Amino acid sequence: MSGPVQGLDALLVSLQLTDSAFPSGFYTLSHGLEGYAQAKAVTPDAVPELLADLLRHAVGPADATALAVAHRAARAGDWARVVDCDQRLHATKLNRELRLAATRTGRQLLDIAQESVGGAELDRYAELVAAKQTPCCQAVAAGIAYAAAGVPVEQAVASDLFAFCTSFVGAALRLRLTDHRKAQVVLRTTAPVIAEVTADAVVRDLADIGGCVPLADAMSGRHERAEARLFAS
Repeated sequence: MSGPVQGLDALLVSLQLTDSAFPSGFYTLSHGLEGYAQAKAVTPDAVPELLADLLRHAVGPADATALAVAHRAARAGDWARVVDCDQRLHATKLNRELRLAATRTGRQLLDIAQESVGGAELDRYAELVAAKQTPCCQAVAAGIAYAAAGVPVEQAVASDLFAFCTSFVGAALRLRLTDHRKAQVVLRTTAPVIAEVTADAVVRDLADIGGCVPLADAMSGRHERAEARLFAS
């Protein structure tokens, strides 16, 4: 297979994994947004700013960084580093709801990617997960899937960040914090933030994994104890 076709195939895999129709379970998550809505701590006008803050201070330093580290480790065959990365990311999830969301979507993504993408990297990671040596956080599973498909690390990080944004604005739609037209505007205007967060994530290392957004953690904790919930997180 020639180089250009290989590059196109990697692009198509990244599009498939980030498609909102990909059944990873992202549609069950609000990424903390429902907690903010329940506390009346977010307005429709504030949704883009909240999304940007979460990207810069939570998702970027934690999940996106872990994805990049896991991607490089998988390509190098360094599975001890993959496990360390996975465990560190899992430890940054400070409440039960966030940990469950990360591992449920991670295991679902791994299962489907094994069948649809394939590759020795995914098979080896699945063995480690089955042996309970690693928790299988979504970002790490995604990093392995992208590595198995030959997607470059920068493209992999940017793709997964866009998937997060799509899921976030989808939750905003269901919570009536935006409409379909404004959601597309939010996605487009967030593109420079995705580029910024991607550039930062790909140069971080294992010891850098971990975000700091105390209010988001508090909102997630409130949501975990809510009597009625539309989303799992």
